[in-house]
Formats: sequence, structure tokens, C-alpha cells
Amino acid sequence: MYVYEDEYVTRRRTPRRTRRRTRTGAAAALLALALLAGGCAGVGGGVRGVPGAAGLRDPYFPKLGNGGYDVRHYALSLAYDPGTGRLEGTAEITARATQDLSAFNLDLAGLTVSGATVDGDPAAHNRAGDELTLRPREDISDGAEFRTTVTYTGVPEPITDADGSDEGWLRTDDGAVAVGEPEGSMTWFPGNHHPADKASYDITLTVPAGLEALSNGVRTERRTEGDGRVTTVWRSAEPMASYLATVAIGRYETATATAPRSLPVLTAAAPSVAASSAALRGEIPRILARQAERFGPYPFSAAGAIVTEDGTLGYALETQTRPVFPAAAFDRTTLVHELAHQWFGNSVTPATWRDLWLNEGFATYAEWLYTEEYENVPARTHFERAFAQDANWAFPPAAPPAAENLFDPPVYQRGAMVLHKLRETVGDATFDEILRGWPAKYRHANASTDDFTAYAESVAGKDLDGLWKVWLYGDGKPDKP
Repeated sequence: MYVYEDEYVTRRRTPRRTRRRTRTGAAAALLALALLAGGCAGVGGGVRGVPGAAGLRDPYFPKLGNGGYDVRHYALSLAYDPGTGRLEGTAEITARATQDLSAFNLDLAGLTVSGATVDGDPAAHNRAGDELTLRPREDISDGAEFRTTVTYTGVPEPITDADGSDEGWLRTDDGAVAVGEPEGSMTWFPGNHHPADKASYDITLTVPAGLEALSNGVRTERRTEGDGRVTTVWRSAEPMASYLATVAIGRYETATATAPRSLPVLTAAAPSVAASSAALRGEIPRILARQAERFGPYPFSAAGAIVTEDGTLGYALETQTRPVFPAAAFDRTTLVHELAHQWFGNSVTPATWRDLWLNEGFATYAEWLYTEEYENVPARTHFERAFAQDANWAFPPAAPPAAENLFDPPVYQRGAMVLHKLRETVGDATFDEILRGWPAKYRHANASTDDFTAYAESVAGKDLDGLWKVWLYGDGKPDKP
């Protein structure tokens, strides 16, 4: 993501901020740990389950996510009153048990749960902090698909991250913007909020007449209710990590276009910035077409962007299919970055938050490739500039010291430097093969840093330990670039 401060824009979360349910690399390890924490199923006399783990032991967010099940689909129905800030929601969650379950957890911050069911039967529920624990009437068998419905209401409150930025459900003068990297989505719907558990989504939004309500994916329906409110329905058929879900409610002006392969492109902008942002929004089909040539086929069924007024967001975020930008950060460089995330981060999603450099390093390198091609600035020039900046050597990109460092310069700039050194080591032809093959191999899945280094070595046909040791994991700055 990009965070803009004073007179310049820097990268942060994308806040500059799936797929298949298969678990790969570190994601499988996280799930195994969670299952061990939950215990083993009993035998005899029918299903004798145990509670799923409350947390997936992520290196930076150990309580985020939950064990014992795998979400397949979220159907969210949300009604919002901008005047009061009150949200009324129903979340229908379809999941598959990965162990015999007597109880399981959902992540939910704030808000009041008024009821819950599992497969249509009332389920006992209780809250402890950001954990909502549900106990179904009957234990759920390992491998069984089940459907949980949670009704809830309240005024969502944003989360302030360790680095001081705000995320979650953010109120605006005429509506709200919801962004979720890394934890914010739990402020507006209950779920398994770790990137290792991705799912498809249907999001139904009901708002007062005169307002637009936008979300991810394809808009499948728009209707006026009997009370005059307007309901829109959005479908994301491809899996999505919950931190990439978004909602934007307000008096937006929209525009449509078509990218290659008949890809629908829908953009929206606040009225005060609609005219000034129109030309750049219109470039999205061309940028996507060129990125598809470099990175492989676009991985989703819709594309676009949302441009908000300044004052609510301090960064741009790569929310799936429709990145969100504050007006001050809506420039071509940031747009290229966030669109590249659709391949790197959104389709290939990090196994844990420690693997975030795989998002930000690739998206930053996409900027370098763009300026190399269109502005005659070689990627090597960007590399040397980044090499000279002391901030990029604070820690290795694959090992941020704490959650507050996840969106610091080494994750972005030094992450991109790793890729450029890989390019110089293996040559342009092999690097281009990696650039296309990596998002193809892990399309709509999760992947770890170890997955990437192993894949790059398999394509290159040689050991690259020396490169990884210095540029990806090394603590010190090399003598020369």
C-alpha cells in the first residue's frame, strides 16, 4: 500500500494493501499447528469433536484466523445508515470441517451478535475479545460441509494498527469505506480472518437512496426496496482473502469500460475528484493488458478502482478487483502498483504475514518495469537508488522484526531489489519465465517465501542460496550493488 505523508508518498501496506482451498507451504504448516492445538477427535459412539483452535499462530498475529474448518463461501447482507453509523448484518458462512468439531471460532471485533445457527439449528455463542465462539447443537464430522449464519448489529469502530494507521470500517461524511489489511475486516463481518483461508463472496449492500454502494467483483443486481433504499449485490467468484474485501458507500460517480478478453472494468470516484481522476481511471484497461503480457492472464472476472476524497484513508490498498485510493495517492505509479497486486498478493496470497514481501516486492518491481518500458528509466537505476537509501537496510525483507514493521521500506524496496538481483543472476529470459510462471503455479492459492525460492531455483536450474543469503535474508548492506 502507499501511505502518503507531508510532501511525499511512501509505500506501506498495500494499505497498499484465492482461491483454491489447497494449502501450500507455510499455510499447510499453520493449519497443522492449529489442528494440533484443537486436539484429536474421539472414537466410538458417533462424532466426539473438540473445539477448533482460536488462532492460527501467525508470526505477527497469533490470534488471527481459526482452526478446525475451511471457509468455502461468505454471503454477507449488510444494511448501513450513514447518519447514525449503524450497520445491520447477516453473515452466512459455508465451510468444511477439517477435524471433528464440538465448537469453533470466528474473528469479530465489536458489534453485537443477536443470534447464530449452524445448519439451521440455533447455536450457542459467546464472546471473548475479538473471538466469537459457536457451539453447534451436534458435533460436526471431519470433512463435513456446514453452514453458519450470524446476525449482528452495531456501529463499527476502526482498528489502529501497530504502525499508527487506521483500517476497518471508516466513516465518511456521506457513507463509509471498508479496508482490511491486515486485521480490519473483522470490524464489519465475522469470519476466519487470516489470509491462509480464502473463499468466494457474495456481498449485498442496502443503503439510502442517492448513494452508491460498491464492493469487489461483479455487480449482479441493483434494486430499489419498498422503503426507498437501494440494494446492490456483488459477486466475487474467485477466492479472496478477507483482508482484500472492501465496501465503499457514498455519492460516487461511476464509469465503465472493457479490458481485453471482455473484462468488465468499473471505476468510481467521489464527485469532487471524479473529473480530475477520469483520465487515469480510463487507462486501467491498457495497463492491465500490458501487465497480462508480462505476468500472465488477469486472474479475476472484474477490474476497476475506487477513488475517495482525502481525509479518510492514509494509503492506497489493493482490494481485490477494485483497489481503493485516496485522491492524493491516485497517480500512475501507485495505480500500476495496486493493479500488479491482483497477480501478486491477491491471486497468489501470502501463506503468513511474514511472507508479505512477496506482495510488495513484486508490486514495487512492477513499477520499475513500467518506468523501464514507458519512461526510459532502467530498473537498474531504481535498484541503485534503493540500494543507497539506509532505510532499506533496517532488516531483511523476509524477516520484519514486528507487526509494526510489516509495511516499512525494506519489505517494498528491498523486496524489489531481491527480484532485480534475481533478474541479473538468471538473465531476462529466465526471469520473464519466473515472472509469468510464479502466478500461474500458485494461481488462487497461498504461497510462502520458501515456495518462491524453490520455484525460482527450479526454473533457473541452479542453486541460488548465495543470492537469498545476501539480499533476502542478510542483515547487512553489501559493499556494492
